Amino acid sequence: MKNLKDKVAVITGGNSGIGYAAAKKLKANGASVLITGRRKEAVEKASAELGVTGLIADQSKLSDIMNLVEQVKAQFGKVDILVINAGITKFSTIEQIEEGQFDEMMNVNFKGAYFTLSRFIPLLNDGSSVIMLSSTSATISPKSASVYAAGKAAINAVVKIAALELAPRKIRVNAVSPGPIATEIMNKIGLNETLENQLLQSIPLGRIGKAEEVAGMIYYLANEESAFLTGANFLVDGGQSI
Repeated sequence: MKNLKDKVAVITGGNSGIGYAAAKKLKANGASVLITGRRKEAVEKASAELGVTGLIADQSKLSDIMNLVEQVKAQFGKVDILVINAGITKFSTIEQIEEGQFDEMMNVNFKGAYFTLSRFIPLLNDGSSVIMLSSTSATISPKSASVYAAGKAAINAVVKIAALELAPRKIRVNAVSPGPIATEIMNKIGLNETLENQLLQSIPLGRIGKAEEVAGMIYYLANEESAFLTGANFLVDGGQSI
């Protein structure tokens, strides 16, 4: 049974990793899906593979967010599922971080996520589900990830307040916090055998997660089975945050 039939889902950063897996899962369950990304070629390739709509948008730019909202409004009219997933990861100690690196991460991970939620609210149907991608970094405080963790902790705070503000319209807002997940981001941050072994030692279940497992949680929060959940943060981390 395709229980998301007639639902419209927007997924930012949907051309790879968790966003891609979520798009695949939601489409398989009947939703009309739109994905976004900054890289034209990647978005076109992913949208063709998934059979979904793809739009180019840089979530760190308010002008792009506003343009995205207008395009979604023109094509679909309303949104039932909003997955705010676009994000970047870079590492530096507090002592050595450069202002540009700070701004880049905060502009995408927090400012971009915040204004994506903000500007999409008028387009959300009553009873919609908003899922914001956070991270276990906001819980376990990893060294050299202060800005990334701070941005995700800020997301967790916004989720709770948004849940209260939008409750009168029965719009649910929840966070999903993945731990180490096997995506291309892991390669970008330089995952090698030594780092992987360190990660595995920190995860009680003894393995790195799969994007599909996070997508499963996103799907659960997107459908009516989770109708009594809002303002919560769901850790998908193999027990790492324990």
